[in-house]
Amino acid sequence: MSLRDVILRQKRELEETKAREYVKRDIPFANREKPIIKVITGPRRAGKSFYALNELESFGYCNFDDEALVELDDYDELVATIDRIYQVPNVLFLDEIQNLDSWELFVNRLRRAGRNLVISGSNARLLSRELATHLTGRYSKIIVFPFSFSEYLDYAGKELTTADKKSHFQTYLQQGGYPEPLIHDLSQKQYLETLFESTLFKDIVTRHNPRYPEALEKLAYHLISNFCNPVAYKTVAEFTDIGSDQTVQKYLSYLEETYLLFQVKRFSYKTKQQERANKKTYVIDNGLVSTIGFRFSSDVGRFYENLAAIQLKKQQLTGELEFFYYKNNYEVDFVIKKGTTVTHLIQVCSDLKKPSTRDREVRGLLHAREKLQCNNLLILTGNYEGTEQVEWHNKSGTIRCVPLWKWLLGKGVHKNVSYEDFTRGT
Repeated sequence: MSLRDVILRQKRELEETKAREYVKRDIPFANREKPIIKVITGPRRAGKSFYALNELESFGYCNFDDEALVELDDYDELVATIDRIYQVPNVLFLDEIQNLDSWELFVNRLRRAGRNLVISGSNARLLSRELATHLTGRYSKIIVFPFSFSEYLDYAGKELTTADKKSHFQTYLQQGGYPEPLIHDLSQKQYLETLFESTLFKDIVTRHNPRYPEALEKLAYHLISNFCNPVAYKTVAEFTDIGSDQTVQKYLSYLEETYLLFQVKRFSYKTKQQERANKKTYVIDNGLVSTIGFRFSSDVGRFYENLAAIQLKKQQLTGELEFFYYKNNYEVDFVIKKGTTVTHLIQVCSDLKKPSTRDREVRGLLHAREKLQCNNLLILTGNYEGTEQVEWHNKSGTIRCVPLWKWLLGKGVHKNVSYEDFTRGT
């Protein structure tokens, strides 16, 4: 099959793919027109390629996950063929680029020639720490996560009542937002189990060849089962038989770079103390917790907290904020920081009806408010909404309570939206 036939076939497949239903993503396509390489990255099966195909308006396309291109050695002829078929497009989208030998040299040469490039591919080859080495020019990352709650609702329907949104939230809370099981009515359990194994063995074991692959898998199961909790590396090393806390940290970094998990530091004004303190671990999607983790009926509060953490992680990755957890006699789930200023203190609690639970959340906020000099106090709840003046041991403050589903639809903490606006939601 000639190169022309391959690119024409892929063009027909592309047109068929673009004809499928597309849920508009809440992800800005940054630097669309700028002459820097756009790298589409994120968790496996989050919809990276489909996102690019639908967000780009006019582009030339080549998917290197094609057996007809395995023996490709004339890269110039490939580009010339794409130019002929797509009439010298303004943008080149090169999908599954890692399958091309010396892809980084090819991409850098095209960039130097002035081509506007979008690339996507396996996380095993497009890791953050390697992009800076491989891509000698400037590049920007566009990170595609599984569906947010607003995207999930967009798929569910446009005319939804408040009761509908609350009902869908309860499903989303447990099942998460991976697109394919939802759109194609697949078995979520089977799909996410396969996804988990593929991430471990294709993106981590094959690439890094860890000395203890079974211990790596045990570590992943343990961390997903104990999501939202601080990780003591030494204790985990003993439990998983990994051998040392340094190896645990290394293995955890593998899980982070493939977007299975992420860690949140404990807040301190001293960087050294941040690094020394145990970090909390969160999972990139609640569906993975439901499918992979060992669960208890009391986990609903942690499912709420994990969803809030995912939203804040998205905003951290786009440079809108930094976030931490706070522990100093009392605990606060999230400390939000912009620049040098602590802007918000957030607790997540699915049910505030129990007096002891309510008191614990309030005390944490008032204690941290005094220590960190921050007046924006928020509790993300199951259904309760309101503003309260609270006091405790000569400490006082105003706490706003907002249902988590509404806060998520307001897109969390925004740099250009007032506190009152983002807590009001939609």
